[in-house]
Amino acid sequence: MQPIIDSLLGALSLIASGDATLLGIILLSLKVSLSAVVLAALLGLPLGAAIAVARFPGRQVLIVVLNALMGLPPVVVGLFVYLLLSRAGPLGELGLLFTPQAMVIAQTVLVFPIIAALARQSVEDAWREYEEQLRSLGVDGLRGALTVLWDIRFSLLTVVLAGLGRASAEVGAVMIVGGNIDGVTRVMTTAIALETSKGDLPLALGLGVVLIAIVLVLNAAAYAIKEAAQRRYG
Repeated sequence: MQPIIDSLLGALSLIASGDATLLGIILLSLKVSLSAVVLAALLGLPLGAAIAVARFPGRQVLIVVLNALMGLPPVVVGLFVYLLLSRAGPLGELGLLFTPQAMVIAQTVLVFPIIAALARQSVEDAWREYEEQLRSLGVDGLRGALTVLWDIRFSLLTVVLAGLGRASAEVGAVMIVGGNIDGVTRVMTTAIALETSKGDLPLALGLGVVLIAIVLVLNAAAYAIKEAAQRRYG
């Protein structure tokens, strides 16, 4: 029991002292995950809204596929992006493999279907409520989708947070395409896995504590924004 307590105290000491290694890993993790979520949201929210409002042949098949992609195995995504960015791959000349940019691409691929599928469900539920009113005003199609998307923007924070949770907790894909290079592509999840295997529990625990704290703060902020919006707009 004492070694665990000592490791936890060591982790808290690293956090309190602002250890440079710890801070570097945290900042890179935030940069990669937030970039991936922003890209996935820019692509996934409009797509999800369009699928929710539009009616076209094969729509149900597309919805099923989109929902299925929410469970994409991270290592498979990592392998796909690795092959895409490797020297023999179609994008190999860009030299992105084993860089933070490659990690952003992998996380975007993972997060995109989650945001798109959840946004589709949220917009479709709202569309059932507003469809008649919007059509009477001549608003339908893409305009209708964007109108509903804007109307439920605060509720969609939970959708984006679900994507951020997936991105920040990802290990397999980012390790494959990033290589877990110290000071270059080592993020919180890959560092926790590595340091635990090395027996450096203080650093691993410190990163784990920070990761949990970030998730709690983001969720609390989203909840506060949503509650404030409901009080203001009813």
